Amino acid sequence: MIHAYDKLYLERARTSLARMLDFAVYDLGQDITSFFDLFVTSGVSDDFESGDIRTLVGCSGVELAYEVLDRCGIAYQRIPPRYTENRSEEYWLGWALAYYQWETALSFEEIIRAVPITEIQVLYTPYHEMDIRQYVDKMNEMLALTRTESNLKQWRKRAGLSQSQLARNTEIPLRTIQQYEQRQKNINKAQADYIVRLASVLSCQEKDLLE
Repeated sequence: MIHAYDKLYLERARTSLARMLDFAVYDLGQDITSFFDLFVTSGVSDDFESGDIRTLVGCSGVELAYEVLDRCGIAYQRIPPRYTENRSEEYWLGWALAYYQWETALSFEEIIRAVPITEIQVLYTPYHEMDIRQYVDKMNEMLALTRTESNLKQWRKRAGLSQSQLARNTEIPLRTIQQYEQRQKNINKAQADYIVRLASVLSCQEKDLLE
């Protein structure tokens, strides 16, 4: 998997997104679903996903919240943040979601289109007490239920390759790739070197292609 930005910035990015959502809900009185939609449509999410350093580490969560409202042309009154006594569900939501976006390289828009933000927030109990990998596994499971395309097809399209191009670049028969994408053949039982070649060309991990 190729990440948009170095892991060095990940913890700061997670904290920023966490504080942004906490501040938006508890200080600005924003609805979580509406505000996250603004985060996506404003383009701030694009900057976040692409690893824009100013967005990741140059802005606090409070500044990010104001940036979203500014770009959307929404009037507001600047107020000093009142930090919640304990980490809220919204804080955890941003903290966990930032990790999931970095880990999978999916856009925030793709994630919430498949799983609404309120359904992700519900995972707070019990996942806020678990290792982040368990949260990632659960999110993968939830997204998989909404997908009609195979993982191979999704990664191929993300790489901008046709089936023929992928066949040439991996030296795997075109018909075999078509069968994997259409689930006429089980890619989980594919030859190991096929999976390695596909993952190499598509810049992902072998497990990302398995169903």
